Amino acid sequence: MQIQGYEFPEDLHYDPEHFWVRVDGDELVMGMDDFAQKLAGEIVFVQLPDDGKKLKKGKKLAKVESGKWLGKVLSPVDGVLMGVNEALETDPGLINRDPYGEGWMYRIKAEDAGQMEDLLHGGEALEAWVQAEIAKHASEA
Repeated sequence: MQIQGYEFPEDLHYDPEHFWVRVDGDELVMGMDDFAQKLAGEIVFVQLPDDGKKLKKGKKLAKVESGKWLGKVLSPVDGVLMGVNEALETDPGLINRDPYGEGWMYRIKAEDAGQMEDLLHGGEALEAWVQAEIAKHASEA
């Protein structure tokens, strides 16, 4: 789905902090959405925590930095960090160039897949949320 020049694939789930989640077998793949990476500008650093880190929904998982922005990455679910995209260590700009593909960030094993229901997924609710976020950030600029 394209909304005012921002790409939001409808098969993904989105959290309010502008990260996407894709179910991949029994793991979740997570990354930064198109709106956030464009708003942040060129990503220059992505924290890559160690595999096995225990995650708590809504708690800090890592951080991401651009030249003008420092942001927290919050875990979308309770679980365990299973892997990180090590390519981001030397080329964090992958997030800007391909946020939904090569720019993925983390792999998570969820303790309770039901927590995914709290994320936005497709349709009118996703579109309304994106429109509201665009308006909110336009008024802050």
